[in-house]
Amino acid sequence: MKKSAKPAIAAATLAAGMMIAFTGTASAQCGKASWYALTSKTASGERMNPSAMTAAHRSLPFGTKIRVTNQKNGKSVVVRINDRGPFIKGRVLDLSKGAAQQIGFIKSGHTSVCMQRT
Repeated sequence: MKKSAKPAIAAATLAAGMMIAFTGTASAQCGKASWYALTSKTASGERMNPSAMTAAHRSLPFGTKIRVTNQKNGKSVVVRINDRGPFIKGRVLDLSKGAAQQIGFIKSGHTSVCMQRT
């Protein structure tokens, strides 16, 4: 194999691993989450409902349902992806105010979560 082919294969392997890391129900993604309560239109075209069990994610398809678990208290909620975001560095998910209330982080504004597809 040529020297120049090795980095390309490594990059392709890494990309494939990242793509399948969140496809099965056994895999989970963890990181920081925040909440928002706007009433404007979401990226999916529907009106944001702050009390609905919805969330914004940068790349998951609209309509995807995920279970989000607050790592600080173990509470979880199932939400539907209907928006894009978060747009703050270091955050992986923006939950609706209603979903954030369900898992108990309204006062703090953000928390550590893990999420997996349902």
